[in-house]
Amino acid sequence: MDLTRRIDEAAIPEVILCKFGEVVLKGANRQNFESALVKELRRRASPFGEFNIYFKQSTVYVEPRNEACDMDGMYAAAKRVFGIVGVNRAAVCEKNMDSIMEVAKKYLPSKLSRARTFKVDAKRSDKKFPLTSPEISREIGGVVLSSVRGIKVDVHEPDVTVTVEVRDDNAYIRAGQEKGAGGLPLRSAGRGLLLLSGGIDSPVAGCMMAKRGLEIEALHFESFPYTSERAKEKVMQLAQEMCEFCSKIHVHVISLTHIQEEIRDKCNEDYFTLILRIFMMRLATRCAKEYKCGALITGESLGQVASQTLKAIEVTDSATDIPVFRPCIGLDKEEIVREARHYGTFDTSILPFEDCCTVFTPRHPKTQPKLEEVLREVEKLDIEALMEEAYATMYTETKLIYEGYR
Repeated sequence: MDLTRRIDEAAIPEVILCKFGEVVLKGANRQNFESALVKELRRRASPFGEFNIYFKQSTVYVEPRNEACDMDGMYAAAKRVFGIVGVNRAAVCEKNMDSIMEVAKKYLPSKLSRARTFKVDAKRSDKKFPLTSPEISREIGGVVLSSVRGIKVDVHEPDVTVTVEVRDDNAYIRAGQEKGAGGLPLRSAGRGLLLLSGGIDSPVAGCMMAKRGLEIEALHFESFPYTSERAKEKVMQLAQEMCEFCSKIHVHVISLTHIQEEIRDKCNEDYFTLILRIFMMRLATRCAKEYKCGALITGESLGQVASQTLKAIEVTDSATDIPVFRPCIGLDKEEIVREARHYGTFDTSILPFEDCCTVFTPRHPKTQPKLEEVLREVEKLDIEALMEEAYATMYTETKLIYEGYR
């Protein structure tokens, strides 16, 4: 990076620094996690210009190659990349105190304009630098006090911490740090198939498992004409919104119309939902294996509805031979809503369009079912024929991607 330009605030070179979270705790395979994170950042950068993105000293550097780069857009995108716990913009300067102090005087006032208190934290990874970390902190603290009106030092609970890092190549100056998305890098833990409805819970479940490193595929069940085209469009919109964090999602769609009609006509009404869920899990398991997903993901929360009691979940799990991840299982509705707002899916989730689970809802659903009783009801149906017919309806609606991502 060219550091010879005239030092005024508009011309100071900036980079985005991304701090790793639990990735740093990994052992011999840590490099795989680091590589996955850097690759995802490079994918996310494509809409915002040309960046050099590289890993060095437990930090990912996102460095613009030219002035046309959209640093604001890239900064916002970096905060939604799983595996990163802290993101900040930092001024870059030459590794000498004259340059560091001059850049600090120009760069920091606008960053501290709303702060009443501050402290300086210096980190000197280059031990050959002539000043110690406390000496650097003292010098930069003096610069801030002389250039920012009304600000005071508070080393215990400052409004903003100014950090000066003296590294092997350059020095970096930043004010504060914003939280990143946390978790593990996408695609570092395999792939999972999300059963995506139009409700609040399932998009949250998908994002929560993406945060643990899973690449997300999605499966949506429709029941046309009992569910509308608008209901499916709502689900596609939810998947698109999830891409802000999940990067890209393939959405597969299967019709349950005939299965639901057969259940209605031939089975005990009290078991309708449980029987339907058995078919959904069997179809989802087949889809997961076809698309190399190692687990199913659902938005179930224990006790939230009749089909999510402990006994009902036992019935559901009997229909699959692969793991079922339920990250919302211990959350109440308020907590799930809070997560939905965080991931940006809440407003779409509450749009008033039906999904397949609201079709032929029993008046008195079984909350404490016995598995053998449910399976006796299932046996009233031509299971294999219905499964084959339903799976033959499957199609991939679209490959949804993060805005501008290629």
